[in-house]
Amino acid sequence: MHIAIVGNIGAGKTTLTELLAKNYGWEPLFEAVDNNPYLEDFYSDMKRWSFNLQIYFLNSRFEQLLEIQKGPRNIIQDRTIYEDAFIFAENLHDMGLMTSRDHENYAAIFKNITAFIKPPDLLVYLKASVPTLVNNIQHRGREYESGIRLDYLSKLNDKYQKWISSYKLGKLLILDKDNLDFANNTEDLSTIIQMIEREINGLF
Repeated sequence: MHIAIVGNIGAGKTTLTELLAKNYGWEPLFEAVDNNPYLEDFYSDMKRWSFNLQIYFLNSRFEQLLEIQKGPRNIIQDRTIYEDAFIFAENLHDMGLMTSRDHENYAAIFKNITAFIKPPDLLVYLKASVPTLVNNIQHRGREYESGIRLDYLSKLNDKYQKWISSYKLGKLLILDKDNLDFANNTEDLSTIIQMIEREINGLF
């Protein structure tokens, strides 16, 4: 079983991944953030480092997926390879922060990679408004995230909405993060687990 948690920066993906992995006794796979050699440079100069950052994410996510497909393990994954392409790289291109040449090169690599991978059994989308995202980003206090622009978060939300509305690769569960506090409220977490189990049971 492969469940993937998707959503904007600050939506609570990592927290939900940890809580679900603990609940089910499954293996969590996290985004390569703390050891990412490009993140700080990217946030200080997005145009210069956008392509490098996205290629790094694409490669690390591909390695994750190859590991997932090696054996019969139950996995909770924090963010997907699809977000790298359809949300972040596309948004950087739209904002003029990635050149068309780089974006076309990136898209071609992504297309080749996705021929070798399977989508998750269940995609869980954490939908969150910009104020909720900002509150969560400020609360976790990562220094390199302190300068993230509101228009950047808003544009990412638009991309997520577009992608999720046309998602057809597998089962999809949408959670409204504005009205769920699974980190601090056990009832909210229980509700999410029940919703996920209904989706999982429908897979068999």
